[in-house]
Amino acid sequence: MHSHSLAPWQHDHVFLGRRHDAHERRTWAVVALATAMMIAEIVGGWLFGSMALLADGLHMTTHVAALSIAAVAYAVARAHVRNDRFSFGTGKLGELAGFASAIILAMVALLIGYESVTRLIHPLPIAFGEAIPIAVLGLGVNLVSAWLLHDHGHDEPEHDEQDHAHHTDHNFRAAYLHVLADAVTSLLAIGALAAGYQFGWVWLDPVVGLVGTAVIAAWAFSLIKSSGAVLLDAVPSREHAEAIRQRLELGEDRVADLHIWRLGPGHLGVMAVVVSDRPLPPDQYKSRLTGIAGLSHVNIEVHACHGDDHRRTA
Repeated sequence: MHSHSLAPWQHDHVFLGRRHDAHERRTWAVVALATAMMIAEIVGGWLFGSMALLADGLHMTTHVAALSIAAVAYAVARAHVRNDRFSFGTGKLGELAGFASAIILAMVALLIGYESVTRLIHPLPIAFGEAIPIAVLGLGVNLVSAWLLHDHGHDEPEHDEQDHAHHTDHNFRAAYLHVLADAVTSLLAIGALAAGYQFGWVWLDPVVGLVGTAVIAAWAFSLIKSSGAVLLDAVPSREHAEAIRQRLELGEDRVADLHIWRLGPGHLGVMAVVVSDRPLPPDQYKSRLTGIAGLSHVNIEVHACHGDDHRRTA
C-alpha cells in the first residue's frame, strides 16, 4: 500500500455517555453546593461551639470527596477522549470513579453503624433543639442535590430494561446515591430526633442509625457489583451475546470465540472469531450485526476451515 488513505478503515474511540456533558455540569453544581454547606457547618460549629454542627460538617467532607471524584472523572475523560494511550477510549473512567465512590459509601455506612452501636451501649445526651434544625437543613440541601443528580432521561429514546442497563452511567449513579444516602439518613434522623424530643426516646436515634447503615450498605454493594463487573470486562448481557452468536452463525459459519464487553455508557465492544467452509469477507459478517443496539467497536476475524472439525457435536 503506497499513498492510499487509511481513513475508510479508521474510526475514533469516543465512548462517552450521551449525557456526559450534562452529567458533568450537574455534578460540579452539587460539589459546589455540598462544599458550601460543609464550610458553613464547620465554621458555624467552631464559632458557636456546636459539636452537632461541627460533626455534621466533618461528615459532609466524605460526600464532598466522593462527589469531587465523580466530577473530576468526567473532566479527565473528556480531556483525554482522543488520547491514543487509552486503547478503547476513556469511557471506563466513570466506572472507576463509581467503584471508588461506592467504597467510600460503604465506609460511611460502617462508620454510621459503629457510632450507632456505640451509642446504644453507651447512650449520650442529645441536644434535640439544636440537632433537629441541622437535620432539616441537611435534608433540604440533599433533596436539591438529589434533584440535580437525578438522571433526567425523559428527552432520550425509550429503552427496554436490558438496553437501559448498558446506558447506565455508574459514575453519575454513585454521586446520586451519595446525596440520596445523606437525604435518607437526614429524614430518619428528623423522625428519631422528633420522637426523642417528644417522648425522651434517646435510644431511637442509634436504632434509626442502624437502619440507615443497612440501606446505605445495600446501595454500596449494588454499585460495587455493577461498576466492578464493567471494570472486569464481564459480559454485559447474555441476551446480547446470544443474539450476536445467532446472527453470525448462519449456514456453515460457526463462532469459535466471542468477546463482548462495555466500553462506556451505551457503548459495547465485540470481538469474534468465525470459522467456515466458505468464509466471507469480515464486513459481511459485521453487516449481520446491524440493528443490535450499542455496538460501537466490532472486530471480526475469519478463518477457512474444511471438514467437520469446527461443527458442534450433538
